[in-house]
Amino acid sequence: MARLEIKSVGKTFGAVRSANDLSLAVEPGEIVAVFGPSGSGKTVLLRMIAGMFEPDEGDILIGERSIVGAAPERRGIGMAFQNFALFPHMTARANIASGLRTKAGDGSAGSSKVQAISRLLKIEHVLDHVPRELSNGQKQRTALARALIGDPDVLLLDDPLRNVDAKLRYEMRLELPSLLRRGAAAALYVTQDYREAMAIADRIAVLVNGRFEQVATPEAIYTAPASVAVARLFGDPTINLAEIQPFEEHGALFAIISGARIRLGASDGPPPDRPCWLGIRPEHLAISRSAGDDSIRARILAVTPMHEKAVLLLKLTDDTEWLAALPPRAVDGATAEDVFIRFAPEDALLFDRTSGQRVCLSHRRQAA
Repeated sequence: MARLEIKSVGKTFGAVRSANDLSLAVEPGEIVAVFGPSGSGKTVLLRMIAGMFEPDEGDILIGERSIVGAAPERRGIGMAFQNFALFPHMTARANIASGLRTKAGDGSAGSSKVQAISRLLKIEHVLDHVPRELSNGQKQRTALARALIGDPDVLLLDDPLRNVDAKLRYEMRLELPSLLRRGAAAALYVTQDYREAMAIADRIAVLVNGRFEQVATPEAIYTAPASVAVARLFGDPTINLAEIQPFEEHGALFAIISGARIRLGASDGPPPDRPCWLGIRPEHLAISRSAGDDSIRARILAVTPMHEKAVLLLKLTDDTEWLAALPPRAVDGATAEDVFIRFAPEDALLFDRTSGQRVCLSHRRQAA
């Protein structure tokens, strides 16, 4: 059992700073998802840990041993890639056995391990097939088996579900966490799919422009994003934003949104003395056809059914467009209709408009 620790790691390619003072610890048996948009530095980080690149500064440790400068095969790392990276001339059995640390893949012990892990991943019936005879799902499971079979100290998974069909991707999101926790490897799971990160990981490290913007549990990332950049990356539909200047009246915090005076809750201290973004998740909006306290007038422009919810495109009176996600039965499909929208004060998120960082208000309930 070994801990993976990344300490103040940096990497520059020409004028591009791909990794900037990255620090992260992954405990044995823990799954941490590295999530971020394309070009944010996810693959560069994985390649530095694997030994394909060396960091320009900082250190990478497995256990308490620095692996910087060590040969890739001596780092105790298993890897699975999005393009599977199987040897085309070898059977699935031989591909899996190639992940053993010794050349005992053909011996009885190696054969038993190959059989056991292929049974676990439900591919024992294709062990004698070469990659061109396998489906993408079977290739993906073969690549995972090869990564897992050597009982690595650290497991690096580079978007392994990206090239499989939607049904298998959904199934593997359910299966992978228990599969990975059968061993004691510290697992780093890279993905561009926020749903995958939230379904699989114990914690998520959000990587934006070569920096970790936030490292927290999936629940905390969603309910208390550290910045507007993080808030926008999670959620479908994406978060609604409005430019506001919070103010206090009689011990309560208010803001003007599209001409409406909206109460944001009781104030335990002075309001932020700077312009802010107000963020509201679409599922936190309520719709009614009658005005009331803390309601904002809007017009329904479009209604789109999306399986378990209906998404409404709303235009506020100042021409700002927001989205609401409601149960289908709550929407009759009417467009070009005036309605009133509300949200609970505890669902409001405030961000500094200059820095984009979340403004923590003492009266708000924060995620752990």
